[in-house]
Amino acid sequence: METYGVENKTVVLIDGVCHLCQGLVRFIVRRDPQGHCLFAPLQSEIGAELMQKARLDAGQLNTVVVMENGTVYTESGAVLRIFRRLRFPWPAAYAFVLVPVPLRNAVYRYVARNRYRWFGRDEACLLPTPEVRKRFL
Repeated sequence: METYGVENKTVVLIDGVCHLCQGLVRFIVRRDPQGHCLFAPLQSEIGAELMQKARLDAGQLNTVVVMENGTVYTESGAVLRIFRRLRFPWPAAYAFVLVPVPLRNAVYRYVARNRYRWFGRDEACLLPTPEVRKRFL
């Protein structure tokens, strides 16, 4: 899979118009000073290309997608992979991997279905600040 020259990085694809997803990017950036995580909106050309190469529906905007070393994670698995890359104490949240996947993903899908209603959305992807922009593909 094409990684755009980002070895040993975690590529996080987000719904670029979702306020919850935008908040997730800000959350990650503040807790990932080494810059392990890079980002792209699912609606972007790069996001669509990565989704296609991962054999995922490019129009699927209901999950965060994480790509690490050629492996693709979605839903709760993606969120847990992100937590592993953050500074202490967030890697401890990876312990939730012990919760059965169907239960974890049911909670994830419930939040995903309601995210626009609870957190809001924009008509177009917001432009990130210069500090955050350098972390986007």
